[in-house]
Amino acid sequence: MSKPFAGVKVLDFTRVLAGPYASYQLALLGADVIKVESREGDDMRYGNRANEWEKRGLAAPWIAVNAGKRSITLDLKKPKAIEAIKRLVAKADVVIENFRPGVMTNLGIGYETLRVLNPKLIYCAVSGFGQVGPQAKTAAFDGMIQAMSGLMSITGFENNGPTRVGFAGADVMSGATAALGVASALFQRTHTGKGQLVDVAMIDAVMGYLAQQFTEHLVTGRVHGQAANLSVTRKPTGNLFKTKDGWIVLAVMTDPQFQRLMKEVGRPDALADPRFVDWPTRIENNTALHEIIEEALKRETSAAWTARFAKSDIPAGQVLSIPETVQLDLFQHRTVLQSVDTPHGPIRVVGSGFRLEHGGGSVERSPATLGEHTDEVLGEAGYSPAEVAEMRAAKVV
Repeated sequence: MSKPFAGVKVLDFTRVLAGPYASYQLALLGADVIKVESREGDDMRYGNRANEWEKRGLAAPWIAVNAGKRSITLDLKKPKAIEAIKRLVAKADVVIENFRPGVMTNLGIGYETLRVLNPKLIYCAVSGFGQVGPQAKTAAFDGMIQAMSGLMSITGFENNGPTRVGFAGADVMSGATAALGVASALFQRTHTGKGQLVDVAMIDAVMGYLAQQFTEHLVTGRVHGQAANLSVTRKPTGNLFKTKDGWIVLAVMTDPQFQRLMKEVGRPDALADPRFVDWPTRIENNTALHEIIEEALKRETSAAWTARFAKSDIPAGQVLSIPETVQLDLFQHRTVLQSVDTPHGPIRVVGSGFRLEHGGGSVERSPATLGEHTDEVLGEAGYSPAEVAEMRAAKVV
């Protein structure tokens, strides 16, 4: 069964994380993604050269968002390289880049130039603040966008100040948004026959994920503060609790769940306590209720409580480390963790975060070494072996 984007060709000029994350999602779903790199390669390829994978130019963070793509090298400052790009664009469906606005135009391969060569081209530009506006040409990075988008203001504990999320959240949210934008434009092209510009501003993308917080402020005036580990509902039973050997998160949001919880932890008496008779009073007496629950949970391990709560249909999850998470039995029945063969032995990578009954996401080829597919891709564009050899000699590729 063919994948959703089988037959779609993507020229990928992205580097580091936001852009590569977007094109990786397309590659997982069948697109032929051709990663266009400088002769030195993407900065993420080599890391600190602290292990064998980094020394090979296959650093794990690079593999995480580039596996399954083909790699070619071109020095975009040389006219013959720009000529090659234009020939490749003529047969491409998508171009995706995350340079600062204006860079591709200055190179002679901006959207206005490429759309003339290929009117059906989908051109996705990912940048900090988008292609228009007073900050369009301002350089951006993940932490900067986390700060400016409001994300850090609602993360962490009040006493510790604003906090970044524990991963490159702005980059990943922007990449996911870009992938959705490209998919939307490709589908729209099926009934318009036209390509278009997909303008992804990282700050827009992150705000899109904070729709609840922004809309609540815009409609009611409420300003969300740092939530610590409390649920966005503000219900005290949606929080982090200490156990005998670790931590557990409860997601108890309904009255029947609350009743079952208090009985399971041995405190049915709390159900008659006037401080906890309904959600407004429970929220008002958050600290007291938290102490009652946590005192009970400290008597047993996280694993024991999780098992008991599962039997009683009480939503709860043990706080696991990444090594513990990958060992969960449920992944034997899912496809998000995948094994990929490489010349250096098999590795495991993270695939699509969803399954499709027909032609779902998967990595189909070993992570590419720098420029591994240069000859192959240029040959597909009509270059002869002799012409490629000349380009190599001139350090165009």
